[in-house]
Amino acid sequence: MASDNPKKIVTDPDSVLHKKAQEVPIAEITSKKIQHVLAEMALALRGAADGIGIAAPQIGYNLRIFLASQEALMWDELEEVPREDRKKKQWLYYTFINPIIKNASKKKIREMEGCLSVPKTYGVVERSEKVTIEAYDEKGKKFQRGTSKLYARVMQHEIDHLNGVLFIEKAKNIKKINPV
Repeated sequence: MASDNPKKIVTDPDSVLHKKAQEVPIAEITSKKIQHVLAEMALALRGAADGIGIAAPQIGYNLRIFLASQEALMWDELEEVPREDRKKKQWLYYTFINPIIKNASKKKIREMEGCLSVPKTYGVVERSEKVTIEAYDEKGKKFQRGTSKLYARVMQHEIDHLNGVLFIEKAKNIKKINPV
């Protein structure tokens, strides 16, 4: 099991963030090693104040795995909930192993993005409004999930990580926010 100390989030220019991640052999998904990686990813994401998704390379593992928070899936409904209350909720994390985008809408949306691996930096990225992802869950079961809006954006952002691409390589109007 992962320790209670979250693994440090790897930041740019670390080379693991710029490599295409390796597929996880299906037979190894339920192994102690992969389950340990998943636990470490969840701990790191839970410890990141603004994180709604995390890819394995962001904690140093060159594996095609990402987690997406239930918070991102419910984002539109949550706009009414005070931010402090949102951050108290113990969100579920959905596991995507060896994900593939099976379908992406032609309609694109430009929105602001940030990234745990590129702290205090934001930019506008154009992404498909809707995507369908095929992947394996933490039990090794293959599934497909169609999604839209913020959750579709998270899927595409995290798959970019697995392909060694950071959002700043696609973003326009990049802004650095100076800590106060």
